[in-house]
Amino acid sequence: MEQLAAIGLSQAQARSFEDLGDRSLIPGRVSAVDRGRHRVLTLDGEVWSSPAGRLFHQGDDASPVAVGDGVALRTDGGGFQSVHVLPRRTVLQRKAAGQTAARQVVAANLDTIFVVTAVGHDFNPRRLERYVALVREGGAAPAIVVTKTDLPFDVVAVIRALDEAAPGLPVAMVSGLSRHGLEELQPMLRTGSTVALVGSSGAGKSTLANALLGEARFATGAVRAHDERGVHVTTRRELVQLPSGAWLIDTPGMRELGLTGDEAAVDAAFDEITVVAERCRFADCTHEHEPGCAVQEALQSGALSPARWASYVKLKREAAFAARREDEGAEREHQRRWRAIHMEMRERRKYDPKQRR
Repeated sequence: MEQLAAIGLSQAQARSFEDLGDRSLIPGRVSAVDRGRHRVLTLDGEVWSSPAGRLFHQGDDASPVAVGDGVALRTDGGGFQSVHVLPRRTVLQRKAAGQTAARQVVAANLDTIFVVTAVGHDFNPRRLERYVALVREGGAAPAIVVTKTDLPFDVVAVIRALDEAAPGLPVAMVSGLSRHGLEELQPMLRTGSTVALVGSSGAGKSTLANALLGEARFATGAVRAHDERGVHVTTRRELVQLPSGAWLIDTPGMRELGLTGDEAAVDAAFDEITVVAERCRFADCTHEHEPGCAVQEALQSGALSPARWASYVKLKREAAFAARREDEGAEREHQRRWRAIHMEMRERRKYDPKQRR
């Protein structure tokens, strides 16, 4: 089973496959998903497989198998059927589009996720923070890749913004067209590791992927001149091997980046804020008006960025809301508690003239 490391599966996943105890099963890794079927890398080559019906009843994702998943296959009348999904090490997931609380798994078993942003109009520190929180939710390591650096841009301003929005994260400044700066990514592209590219349409993900591959594997498109926005050239996720032996997943641009309810991931993406918050006088400090609030003191002194604090508060609220949506019991309790608070406030207004309007 050591050969499975070559396709990006861990020793723990290999043991999970062996624990199934079925010698008729074949181990593999999903390299593409297309209309209910998926392509699977096996030790003997690639095959097309269909998911077993029971997989649709596991988890809360509409698609039971994602690109990067480890699977166990069974031959089925000359074809193949995926009957088990091996435990995922990490995931890249987001809240499904719309009002539903369901999650959409974008890719699985990732070591590093390159958050790709281009210089110019695409560069948005607040969106980078959201991407980093999204990556942290799934357990992979985030890194920032700034593309199109062959174009004119304010280097000092970009570095300053990155120091604020992504403190402590690896940052690479590259050009997919000229291949400048690609060597900065090589330490994260070790044999058997898996990386994914995420970012908005037009950020240069597919151009970067082609540069890393050394061939024009992924389609690329022009951006609009007036706002430098791109179109969805990449329409599906695909796992491909790089010359270094690492595995790469290019993802389509995401219009919606809803968090899935992990507030701890937001804290990890803003760890300098959580460190300051630990110095507050009260353990349950809301960081609004309490005496001895270290966060408010840091904001007033300039030690914390007001823009980054506002982004943190917004993402924490979004993650908390998503968590309540996922847990109907928690949502009902939240609504009951607020009804009790509103009733108490109405009662106070009856007997306290200062609170009457």
